[in-house]
Order: sequence, then C-alpha cells, then structure tokens
Amino acid sequence: MVRPAQEPPPEDRELSPYTGYTREHWLAVADRLLVAAHRFASPSGARVVLPGRPSCSGPASDQLEGFARTFLLLAYRVAGTGGAAPEGLLAAYADGIAAGTDPRHPEAWPGIGEGCRQALVEACSVAIGLHLTRPWLWDRLEHPVRERVLDWFQGVWGLPVWDNNWHLFRVVVGEFLAGAGAPHDRAAIDAGLARIEDFHVADGWYRDGGDARSGDNFDHYGGWALHHYPVMWARMAGDRGAAALPVLRRRLRRFLADFALFFGADGAPVHQGRSLIYRFAAAAAPWTGALAGATPLAPGQTRRLASGALKHFMDRGFLDAHGIPTPGWYAPFPPMVQDYSGPASPYWLSKAFAGLLLPPGHPCWTEVERPLPVEGPDQVRALPAPGFVVSTTRADGIVRLVNHGSDHHVPGRTVADPHYARFAYSTATGPCLPASVTDRPPDNHVALAHPVLGLSGRTRIHRLRVVDRHAASWHRPVWPGHEDAGYRIDTASVVWGPWELRAHLVDAPAGLPLYAGGWQVSGDRPPRRRRGPGWAAATTEAGLTSTFVSLHGHDAVTVAPTEGTSAFGHWSAVPGATAERTAERTVHVALIGLEGGGTAPPRPAVRCAVDGHTVTARFPDGTWVLVALGEEAARGALPDGRRPAGPVRYARLSPGEAPVFVSGPAG
Repeated sequence: MVRPAQEPPPEDRELSPYTGYTREHWLAVADRLLVAAHRFASPSGARVVLPGRPSCSGPASDQLEGFARTFLLLAYRVAGTGGAAPEGLLAAYADGIAAGTDPRHPEAWPGIGEGCRQALVEACSVAIGLHLTRPWLWDRLEHPVRERVLDWFQGVWGLPVWDNNWHLFRVVVGEFLAGAGAPHDRAAIDAGLARIEDFHVADGWYRDGGDARSGDNFDHYGGWALHHYPVMWARMAGDRGAAALPVLRRRLRRFLADFALFFGADGAPVHQGRSLIYRFAAAAAPWTGALAGATPLAPGQTRRLASGALKHFMDRGFLDAHGIPTPGWYAPFPPMVQDYSGPASPYWLSKAFAGLLLPPGHPCWTEVERPLPVEGPDQVRALPAPGFVVSTTRADGIVRLVNHGSDHHVPGRTVADPHYARFAYSTATGPCLPASVTDRPPDNHVALAHPVLGLSGRTRIHRLRVVDRHAASWHRPVWPGHEDAGYRIDTASVVWGPWELRAHLVDAPAGLPLYAGGWQVSGDRPPRRRRGPGWAAATTEAGLTSTFVSLHGHDAVTVAPTEGTSAFGHWSAVPGATAERTAERTVHVALIGLEGGGTAPPRPAVRCAVDGHTVTARFPDGTWVLVALGEEAARGALPDGRRPAGPVRYARLSPGEAPVFVSGPAG
C-alpha cells in the first residue's frame, strides 16, 4: 500500500522571494504526482492505465509510457534523497519491472520495435531510472528479472528511428547495457552520438533532426532532449562520457545564456513548438546545466527559473480531479495534442525534477532566488542559430519570440503547423488552433485569401537575415492538399520593446486578397474589442492587449472573435487587417503589439514611409529603421546625412547607441 504524499510546506519568502518554493516543495509535488499515477497502476504494477484518448501507438504503448515516465520521476526523487520515496512505491515499481519484462505475463510490456516503435522512447526512461536507482532497485532485483530487462532492451538494435532526438534513446539504452556487462552495439551508440553532433548548429542550439535544406526544427526539444540526454548519457558512460563532457558543457552553457530569456516573470515558458503538454519540462535544461557545472546562471536564478515554471502550472490547475496532468496547457485542450501523445504523455515533465539530483546543500537550493532576465532591463536579442529575435519587457513580464527560422517542415507537407508557422510566440499567448481550419483568421500570420481554398499557410521558412533587432525570411504560400503555385511572400520584422514592425512584400496575382493578423489573446470571458481609424485592438479581462496598427497597404482593420481556439482560454480575439491587392507586387506594413499591465496601453505614434520596396519608420524615442524587401536595396543618404558604401538592407539609428548597418545580398 502506497502512503499518500504530504501537502507542500508553507511557502518560504525569505529564501524564495519570487516563488516561495524550496526543495521541499519540489519533493512534495513529485510525491503528489507519483501517488496520483499509482492509483491507476495495473494489478502487477507493470502498466499505468490512465483514462483518456489513446495515442497512435495504441493502449499497450500508452500504458508502458505511464509506467516508464512516472518511474523516471521516481528515480530522480529516490536518487536525490538517498533512496527515500513514498512508502511502498519503490517496491511497487520493482514488481512492475518483473512483470513487464516477463513475456508470459498478461501485462507484459510490448517489445521494442515489435509493432511498437514508441517503446524505444519509454525504454530510455526505464534505463535512466534503473541507472539512477541502482543501489535501491536494480542491484536488488533477482537475477532472472535483471536478465529479462537486459533482453527487453536488446530490441533497440537495428530499429529504424526518427531522424531527430530519437537517436539519443538508443544511445542511452545501449550505454546502460554496456554498463551492465550485457551485449551491446558500440558502433550503433557512436553512430547515434555522431548524428546528434550533426544537429548542432551554433551557440549551443541543436536542430531537432533533418537539415537546413529541408526544414528547421527549433523548439523546447533543444533543452529537454538534445541537451538533457547527452549529459545523462555522459554520467553513465565512464571515461567515454568524461571525454565528451567538455564540449557538452560548453554548448549547454552557451545555450542557457539564451534560453534563460524564454521564461516570463510569471514562470511561463514561451509557448512554441510541439509537445507543449510537457509544460515545465522546459526547466530540465537549466537543472542539467547546474548538474553538469555548465551554466551561466547564478544558483538562485536557476531555482527561480525552474520553481517559477513549476509554480506557474501548479497555480493554474493543470492537474485533473485525480491529480493527473491534463492533455493541454492548463485545462485539457485537445487541438494542441499531437497524435503520438497518450494519456500518460504529459509525465515527460518528470525531467524537470532532475534538479532533485542536486543535494540539499547545493547552492541551487540554499541561495536566495535571483531575478530572471525578464525581470531586469528590457532586452531585444537576435538569435541567429534558431532564427529568432527575443524581446523581454519588465513592465508586464512578458517574453515575445519573433520567428523567422523554425518551421518543423517536412518536404511535401502542405498543412502548416501553427506551433511553428507563426511569425511570433510569447509566454502569454498561444496560436489559433486547429491547424486544419483555413477560414478562421489566424494570429501572427499573413495569408492570401483564395475564394475556394481559404487562407494560405506558411510552411517552409527560408531565412534571409537575423541581426540586431531585425529578422527577415520568405515563404511560399500554400493551401492544404494543393501544389505550390509559385507565389512568394517576403517578410521583415523589426522589434521595438513590446512592438514589432512587420512588413510584407507579396508576389502573387493581382486580385488575391491579403489577410494579416496580430496576436491572439484569450481568457475565460470574451476580450473587449475596439477599433479606430487604421487600428484594432483586443483586451482580456486580465489586461492583456493585442493591437494591430496599419501603417501601409491595408484596406480595412478587423477584430475577429473566436471560441475554443486557444490553450489559454475559451474566448479569444485576433486583431488584423485585409487588403484587396490590385497589383502583382504589393507592400503591406503594420505595427503589431502585445502588452500586459491591466489597462489598454496607448498606441505609439510611428511615422512610416514606403518607397518602392523600402520601408522606413521612426519610433517615438527617435529610433529610425530602414528595411529593404525583396531584391531591392536602399541607396542614398540616411537621416543623419551619411552615405553608406553600398546598398543597405537594414539600418537602425537610435539615440545614444552606435548605428547599425547591414548590407549585402538578400540571402
């Protein structure tokens, strides 16, 4: 019988002035999640049978997933506390391993690769869990059980895997086999590590599979998989791991210098990419940095970030009535759940508890919390490796990500993924879903409106440049199920605090209307919608405002209300604009804003001029920017009287700062 977990202790505002969370809170939440899941364990304990929609891999895989992912959570908890766990739980998982690896048992786990490739993912969690709990579980299993575990793991060899982070699952399982003295394929392990090496782009950023010729996949997998697993492998791999650690540490340290920007003051991670039902698993990379001695963050800042993410979701009720994580962001939200996810998939958040491997006396647990980057001076940072520009604003604690690099594109795919295809994401908003709807005004998007096919999508993103406060790219507008028509849209963004100057050059037949959208804001009640000459805005009950200001090339501004399109609330609204387009090449410029703070903020007075395909704008603080779209480049004198040596594609002049000029080809 497993004894129920204790309630979290009172918040400690002296040690943790931002979140109130300490190590004891993490232990209490871990126990709460474990005990809740154990109530759904099968009679032998080999499977965790949670209610809910099955994944595409089927119920047997989903039930193995329930065991493996909660076992990983238990392993972090046990290893971090010298073998302690909720009473009876460690023995229950040992019994489950004995039954699950017995092919004669009615609750046996599906074989790895025997029609259930997903079992490889779960085998990785089991391997890490067994490694971490070796003195308390693995070493105490009966010899026949250990032999059955090793036999089950042998299914990883020769199995075709997705060409992405999945290579690491075989690497980790293979290293466990090696450490246990079992037969293993060292060449396959090395090949997996070499393929992951191929995915490293620059500055600690890994592309999750493929290559830049076909698609760019940058998302939270870069932290919770492509940095976390190599370090865990290195901890298992003896001298081999020690030899690899210097490079892993250098990259992780550099990655975290950027990644710390991806968390809002309320603890929310940027809502971008797939598998977002893993939620605060985003904290795995910062904890991993502390474990590996590879972080630029102060210990108190690491805990502030991780505890903030955990508290964000705990405070917003992400657990159902049974204490199980829901398939959504807060409440259940099926449109954001991928078909590979089942009822137990959210338990991949277990990796966020890797921080428990740090002993109680570690500075990450004993030092006072330090503020996050978003809680300091406002920042705008270009991240060329993933193709992002990130903006943080202290006044509202929101982080915004402008996307000109990550598309998760698969060659031949004509349906855009809203978690990658949008021009911007944030810690306070989610994209309009589902992706299959083409007549619903999407957020942070530009589309051609076909009279029969509806709105076009943005699939493959072709980068042009990412520098300073500016990013640019182009894409082919496509419609689901239809071939590329050869049209093109170039887009340039310039970030100014909570605002983005977004300019589009559209090359498509005259008569195809254009739609451009701003941020979707959502809540439990319909946002308040407002319009005026050339602008539209929507404000939630919580005071989050999305504003769209037309600066050039639009005929009408709108605010579209929607229901059930956001993971952040049932009621939503999206400001945007339309244009009839009477020429083949047209330019459209808007100012897109997202601001919190409780009151509708004033719209900045931005002066904008368009000369051919060159856009110039002046912001209220005196900042002047120039953006050249398409093949055209600007020539002639700049506002300060200087004449650049060659054609300028982007320029910024800000009071008190050195001027920025970017020239050269479009890319």
